[in-house]
Amino acid sequence: MHLSILDQSVACAGRGEDDALRDTVELAAHAEALGYRRFWASEHHALPTIVGTAPEIVMAAIAARTRRIRIGSAGVMLPHYSAFKVAEQFRVLDALAPGRIDLGVGRAPGGDMRTALALNPNAHHAADAFPQQVHDLLRWVAGERHQGTVAHPRPPEGSGVERAPEVWILGSSDYGAQLAAHFGLPYAFAYFFMDGRGVEEALHLYRTLYRPSERHPRPRATICVWALAANSDDEARHHALSRERWRLDRARGVLQPIAPPDEVARRGFTADELAQLEPMRRKAFVGRADRVAEALRALAAELQLDELVVNTWAHDPAVRRHSYALLAREFGLSTGDATASSPAAAAS
Repeated sequence: MHLSILDQSVACAGRGEDDALRDTVELAAHAEALGYRRFWASEHHALPTIVGTAPEIVMAAIAARTRRIRIGSAGVMLPHYSAFKVAEQFRVLDALAPGRIDLGVGRAPGGDMRTALALNPNAHHAADAFPQQVHDLLRWVAGERHQGTVAHPRPPEGSGVERAPEVWILGSSDYGAQLAAHFGLPYAFAYFFMDGRGVEEALHLYRTLYRPSERHPRPRATICVWALAANSDDEARHHALSRERWRLDRARGVLQPIAPPDEVARRGFTADELAQLEPMRRKAFVGRADRVAEALRALAAELQLDELVVNTWAHDPAVRRHSYALLAREFGLSTGDATASSPAAAAS
């Protein structure tokens, strides 16, 4: 069983947005020491909570700090951009971190339509061209001459398909599953978006419709889950309050940096809010590390997966690092000298 990480560079109340980006880079180095397989950075725009707007730049910073872990985007929102420019960026990343680059692409805007139009004046129609963009991207990323041009730097002679960045399709609906199957690409389902709704149908479609490709003769899928592990159930539930408060606020259109859990606990929740949280909490992977690991293994077995991608929010970066360290220990990942003894140790 492999574990990977998706980090969204989440802004925390009382800290600068730039802190969130630096923490992402620090977390990637920590993840490598713990033995995680991949570290993916997300792309969102015009959001005061999720401030990672340029995953390719974050990936370059991570490449400079790591040596083994795969580094990826989860993802580049391709309709905003030229497929050729994205191919160039990721060919550069592959030159900097040879054989370690994942290029996850998605169709969603990753923000509001006004921002999407600022990124691409043709945003209203850009998503319709997504399949053609993926087709073009695959050719250029592989170093092929396509439409009369080549994306540089090209892979070394004789390096083979494995030296091209590995393209993934990301999604939270049947659309992405079918597109990944059509192109013979790995597929990542955003389980945490909707607390898992639709995952069985999406994975079934992906596996049933899959068309083998040279690099991927068999379907290869993963899901991204939200999880938070701690030394006790009470401690984990306390730190999860920050994200719970954010989800409730988001549902009424209020977006802001996540609040400290002590502040959320003092404020409390109304009866209506507790009713909204109850189904979320039933599906959450929050608690003592062994229980979270058991639940994750059960989900992976049910969905026939050999890899899970974990996303964790906490107001204190040390709490996040400790959660990832605990899960690494539970899954036997550790290959370095990182410790899972306490949040304070995780911060050192």
